[in-house]
Amino acid sequence: MSRENFRKQVERAANNPEAGRDDRPRGPRPGQRPPLRVFTTTLWEYPSQHYDAKDSRFQGSKDYAGATPSWVIWQLLQRYTRKGDTVLDPMCGSGTTLDVCTDLERNGIGFDLNPQRAEITKNDSRELPVENESMDFCFVDPPYSTHIDYSDDDRCIGKLDAGAPMARDDVIPGQAYYESMEEVISELYRVLKPNRYMGLYVSDSWRKQKGVKGGVFMPIGFELFSIMRDYFRPVDIIAVVRGNTKLQRGNWHKSAEQDNFFLRGFNYLFIMKKEAG
Repeated sequence: MSRENFRKQVERAANNPEAGRDDRPRGPRPGQRPPLRVFTTTLWEYPSQHYDAKDSRFQGSKDYAGATPSWVIWQLLQRYTRKGDTVLDPMCGSGTTLDVCTDLERNGIGFDLNPQRAEITKNDSRELPVENESMDFCFVDPPYSTHIDYSDDDRCIGKLDAGAPMARDDVIPGQAYYESMEEVISELYRVLKPNRYMGLYVSDSWRKQKGVKGGVFMPIGFELFSIMRDYFRPVDIIAVVRGNTKLQRGNWHKSAEQDNFFLRGFNYLFIMKKEAG
């Protein structure tokens, strides 16, 4: 995307915040979920993937695999942005961030290798067509290794195994995944204004592997946090309770006992600040 096209996209977001709203599927009527309020502890939980919007529509798509809970983005934007701010999501998925921005009167800019709607521009998150220090807030919910097939694009970071065996020159298992994520993080640092904030939402991972006792654990959260500390100042770490209905399956819990592993019960939400200078 050229600089001129990027400028036009920012202007469209600012001048037409309702773009795409009519296509959003309607959710339950207002009042069927508890009202959102700003959470005050580092343990976050809400009984729904979506919150009640003013026009009773979902944020993003309820059927999109790996969608970010919209209330997580709502919490961040309420604390770290103001009306009229521009918010960037480089892995925008089905557009949840854009819809929350519309609800809160922020200007959302979304990119993705596999855009799900017209307002999202096709782009690799490792090379953002965005001016330096032009964004007021950045949010990213990256792939947690290879558990979800997000795209047929070979550039997709979701095709990189965070638990891949070490190659001869690798420092850690899954090095290609972490090197790609550092490129994303460095780009977010470049485009974020000084003294502004970003959030990264991620989970660790585990999988069975033949011949490996206890399976393979991938500490994705700690690895990405370590990378971000090279760029940003940590503000806080939030534990977000996972409301995945799969966690209610009895056979999953039975396997976790028999094979002596843990199901993922929470996601990390890392909040970071770009210091001036």
